[in-house]
Amino acid sequence: MLSMIGMVGGLILLIVLTMRGVNLLIAGPLSALFVAVLSGLPLFPQLVGEGEANLLSNYMGGFSGFITSWFPMFLLGAIFGKVMEDTGAADSVSKWLVGKFGLSKAVLAIVIACAVLTYGGVSLFVVAFSVYPMALSLFKQADLPRRFIPAALALGSVTFTMTSAGSPEIQNWIPIEYLNTSPYAGWEVSIIVAVFMAVFGYWWLKRMINKAVNKGERFEARESDPQLADRALPHPVTGLIPLLVVLAGSFIFHDSLGTSALILALLGGVITTYLLNMKYFTNLGKALTDGTIGALIAIGNTAAVVGFGGVAKAVPAFQVAVDAMTSIPGSPLIGGAVAVSVIAGLTGSASGGQVIALPLIAPHYIDMGVNTEALHRTIAISSGALDSLPHNGYVVTTIQGICGETHKAAYGAVGAVTVIVPLIGLTIAIILFSLGLGI
Repeated sequence: MLSMIGMVGGLILLIVLTMRGVNLLIAGPLSALFVAVLSGLPLFPQLVGEGEANLLSNYMGGFSGFITSWFPMFLLGAIFGKVMEDTGAADSVSKWLVGKFGLSKAVLAIVIACAVLTYGGVSLFVVAFSVYPMALSLFKQADLPRRFIPAALALGSVTFTMTSAGSPEIQNWIPIEYLNTSPYAGWEVSIIVAVFMAVFGYWWLKRMINKAVNKGERFEARESDPQLADRALPHPVTGLIPLLVVLAGSFIFHDSLGTSALILALLGGVITTYLLNMKYFTNLGKALTDGTIGALIAIGNTAAVVGFGGVAKAVPAFQVAVDAMTSIPGSPLIGGAVAVSVIAGLTGSASGGQVIALPLIAPHYIDMGVNTEALHRTIAISSGALDSLPHNGYVVTTIQGICGETHKAAYGAVGAVTVIVPLIGLTIAIILFSLGLGI
């Protein structure tokens, strides 16, 4: 009982501290300490046998493991965004998009840009880095409150594209190993749900932005913003080509290199931006430095939350919660969705929710004769809902590390489009599968 209080209390503490703007490098370990103390988890490795769970080892294992896996992508993604920004390529593309869509469709242009890159296999974190400079320019030209930029980036990245049939994102691929399905599992229902999430999410986001504008909110420039208004800009094509290089690189090398394909794709994007727009650089050295610092801050924030998840998974209450979630009676689709959603919320990770839940529920549901295609798609969609609570790594990185906003100002809109919209989409998917569509 005390362990459960510690785990739930630690999660609440982490969310509260995050919403109050406490640095995650402080909030993460502090919340993990709360979980460990109430759960009776030893604090140091010297107090336990070799390989046994303890606060320091589990926290730093999760922290360092995430950095080991993702730092090259974070670094190149941040540098790519900065060189696109410094050369004016992002500004040029944004002006071209404004010309095509009009300022009234500035938000739509951002969502589409993120969706194309995400469905192209570019890491969710990298998409935020890459599209942010363009989003900032579009919001500035359209005079929209910049606190909604994280929501626009998230809507195009972690909702209808991340968990859809055919998506190369890992949230769509993890179930394959356990259910022997394909990345196109349940594609009929997936299309319907994806269209719903895209249309409804965009409508809701625009409604929130318009409400804020009607109350007098406008774009507020900052000293750190790039000042490109009075300078010559490269042709929009030279800004689009690097994005296409990243997209093509991720497609070409994804099957052979997995996530490492992003290293080649992003490096190709950086080199292409340099070669096509070198005469437009204002300060290449500063762009590289700023990108590096931004990557360190962003991945540090994310790793701090991943470390918390490493501690939470080690306490007895976590297994109790997993057992309860995976033994829910009734429809396997509902049970699987609840199990994955709750575990993803506890760990702040969509992929984490799948990896923990699937080994436990997949064999049981397969023995029951559940349609694996339907289960695959339901689990994929459900993983992208409660994972986006305030402590989620992508949410923290995008709001604080990339956009420089506070959770208090920006999370309301982010939570609406990344938690509530996917939950409604999940409900629609379960209903359609239950009616026999796509089965």
